[in-house]
Amino acid sequence: MAPQLASAVHPSAGPCTRVLSAPKPAFVPRHQTSPKRGLSSASRKLVPCAPARRCGRTAAVAPRSAQTADSSMASPTAQSEVGLIGLAVMGQNLALNVAEKGFHISVYNRSGDKTDAAVSRAGKEGVGERLHGYKELKDFVASLKRPRRVIILVKAGAPVDATIKQLTQFLEPGDIIIDGGNEWYENTERRQAELAALGIHHIGMGVSGGEEGARNGPAMMPGGDEGAYSHLRPVVERVAAQTDDGPCVTYIGPGGAGNYVKMVHNGIEYGDMQLIAEAYDVLRTVGGLSNEELAATFVEWNGGELESFLVMITSLIFSVRDTEGEGFLLDKILDKTGMKGTGKWTIQQAAELSVAAPTMAAALDARFLSGLKDERVAAEALYAGLGVAAPAAAPGVDKAALVADVREALYAAKICSYAQGYNIIRAKSMEKGWGIELADLGRIWKGGCIIRAAFLDRIKVAYQRNPDLPNLLVDPDFAAELARKQDAWRRVVAVAVGAGIGIPGITGSLGYFDSYRRGRLPANLVQAQRDFFGSHTYERVDRPGWTHTVWDASFGSADSITTSGYNN
Repeated sequence: MAPQLASAVHPSAGPCTRVLSAPKPAFVPRHQTSPKRGLSSASRKLVPCAPARRCGRTAAVAPRSAQTADSSMASPTAQSEVGLIGLAVMGQNLALNVAEKGFHISVYNRSGDKTDAAVSRAGKEGVGERLHGYKELKDFVASLKRPRRVIILVKAGAPVDATIKQLTQFLEPGDIIIDGGNEWYENTERRQAELAALGIHHIGMGVSGGEEGARNGPAMMPGGDEGAYSHLRPVVERVAAQTDDGPCVTYIGPGGAGNYVKMVHNGIEYGDMQLIAEAYDVLRTVGGLSNEELAATFVEWNGGELESFLVMITSLIFSVRDTEGEGFLLDKILDKTGMKGTGKWTIQQAAELSVAAPTMAAALDARFLSGLKDERVAAEALYAGLGVAAPAAAPGVDKAALVADVREALYAAKICSYAQGYNIIRAKSMEKGWGIELADLGRIWKGGCIIRAAFLDRIKVAYQRNPDLPNLLVDPDFAAELARKQDAWRRVVAVAVGAGIGIPGITGSLGYFDSYRRGRLPANLVQAQRDFFGSHTYERVDRPGWTHTVWDASFGSADSITTSGYNN
């Protein structure tokens, strides 16, 4: 099997090592009651980095003693290069990452027990001399070197505003606040304007990678004042995941550009996860593949063009047995998917920008439908009574052929999903004048983040080759691949429809591909209908200008049946 995708710098590795994840068959997780844990050490292996580029890791210094928050508070002096507020899972792990990379960091949390926990953990992990806990905000601020760089990792919205209000009592002009949460970009821009009046800089920085990424190296997307970012850059370039293309962080653009790009990143993530789930559904339901067969299939896929973090962890998920009962854990999980809102924001933005995003929209709709568990169970019983059979494995199905087709369909649909996300970012960048370099996104998303994938290298190259590329679907390399894979893609859609399996992401992606590649669509009829009932006029193909027609005299003038200001 080909080596897996590099995810981050591992804390126990030497000065130039990377973590590669390798699935192991049928293992039992060591932390069954902690669903947010990262991959166990059993699923990691260490390999040397390429000698031409160092990972930037500073060896940890063993602590003289386990430092407590109270002892750290005794004499606050300006010793720390970075401060961090908010010591939940992401905050604590990011703080430890910063300390491990050789920076002194001060930490503060509203509840002191989390500060104590962070300091205690720092001592155990060998970075206690560089992580300093404080229980008074004033002392926390006093411990920071100027210009003070304070990362906030608290719940988005009002809690961020409340934290900033308290923090600014002690900050001075020139200091920098960095919001690392999943914040709505307009909130970021509002805060930037408010803080600018005080002479304080504000950077909205998306952070991707989850708990493991925060600890070992995430992908980061900072946006705001570029001069302020220059003070943050030495830290984040060391803390970020490292790949053969450099650190997985770059200045995204002014204003809320960083938060916006992270939002769309999450929308792409929604699409990616839905497409993988649909591939699983077809293979399991139509092909009758067992969990063991699915695990082996995804391991194989992760060794080729589908190599990615999500495909890799999916292969592991299939292998995990239930420690509280018989069989596999996946089969015991309720089929209801949660969400935190960034996917919804992405689709709302796509609509406002008039950018088609059917793959991500289908993923969002699928989550909504998953939440209707009781209704779905009742509907299943209703239609069973009416003779509508439940989806089942096809008799005599050629498993190998089905697996090969689904592999092609999944890859083609993923290209469409990424194309839609990039088009949303490009449209917003043009609207706001952000000047986002799309090629840079392919580079920084290669490591650390949830959507990291091998083919991001090719997306980067596509936008380097043509920065004005209107759509990934017309990049010569991707277009050639889609042309080769379309037959398999269509077969998967056909077999799913025939079996009664909804695969809206894969089907929506195919519809996107087919519509985008056609020079003429049936939109002429829709426009004629609009003109019929609403006098909205239409353009002709044989001459310029706008035309209105009274289509049927019995209806009278179309204007007479429309309300004032009506627009469809």
